[in-house]
Formats: sequence, structure tokens, C-alpha cells
Amino acid sequence: MTRDERRQVLESFGRAPVLLSTVLHQLPKKMWLYKPSPDRWSIHEIILHLADSEARSYLCCRHLIAEPGITIPDFDPAKWAATLGYLHQSTREALEIIRRMRRMTYSLIVRLPELVWLHTLEHPQQGKISLEKWIQRQERHIPHHIDQIKQNYGDWLGTHPPRKSATRPEGSPRSSRLISLSAELC
Repeated sequence: MTRDERRQVLESFGRAPVLLSTVLHQLPKKMWLYKPSPDRWSIHEIILHLADSEARSYLCCRHLIAEPGITIPDFDPAKWAATLGYLHQSTREALEIIRRMRRMTYSLIVRLPELVWLHTLEHPQQGKISLEKWIQRQERHIPHHIDQIKQNYGDWLGTHPPRKSATRPEGSPRSSRLISLSAELC
């Protein structure tokens, strides 16, 4: 990856929490617990997963920088979701964790010397992974879940069509705003 490509990945990585918040503000909170099927997460669960994942990533990044070569423990997101009581945790606090940890990690890695980008660690599923490869994966993580959130919203709209509102002009339901927001993010 060239320095310009890395800079673009880093900027995308740094902005992801803002994109997540922007999308979430477009959605009615009453649907955040909606599960399209038993095997898919609700928006609430996705947010809690992202907080746990961000905490894990925060540590992984620091291991890559300070202790290259170590093996990081495995992470089973489904097991964490099932056993950590995601539905009983605060999405507001989870979003704050995501925002703060991502900002701290971004602030750390944008100043790293070139040599550190070659540091590696042993990942349980991916084998040896460099800091450069790690940041590429992390940069895509929140956008991937934003896509899931949008899919959940679309599924929810299919079973809960929007009502006409006196405060909202005809033809501009939340779904239209979300669709236009999707176009801006691409």
C-alpha cells in the first residue's frame, strides 16, 4: 500500500464513527430492537458488538505496535453477543466507547514511523497479519455493519410502513433520507 492509499484508509477509518452516528440518527429508535430473523442481530446488538470489537481492536493495535509477534486470543462475536447481555446494555454508552477508542487509535497510528507498519502478530483465523493489513480490515468493519443496519431498516420498513406525518412533507419519509444518505456515503 502506498502512503497515499494508507492515508485514505486512515481517514476512512477515522471517520467511521461519525458515519455510523449519522445513519443511526436517521432511524427511529423504536426499531433498533427489531430482528429481521432469529439468526440476525438487531441494530442494538450491532452497536454493542461494535463497541466490543472496537475495544478489542484498540488492544490489538497496541500489541502490533508495542509487542509485535505475539498471538492474540480468538474472538467469537456470536458467543459474546449471546453471553454478555447486549440487549441490557446502553447503546449510548457503546457509541461513546466506539467514538473515543477509534479517535485514540486513529491519533496514535497516523503518527507512526514507516517501519512500524511492517510489525506483525499472529491472528487466530488469518495467521500472520501486519499492522498495514490490520488497518485495512478495521477500516471496513464499521461500514460493513452500517450496511447491515440499513438492511435491517429496509426489512423493518417492509413490515412497518412509514405513516404520513404532518411535520414531514409528503414524499420525504425517513427511508428517502436514508437512501439519499446512502448515496452520499458511497
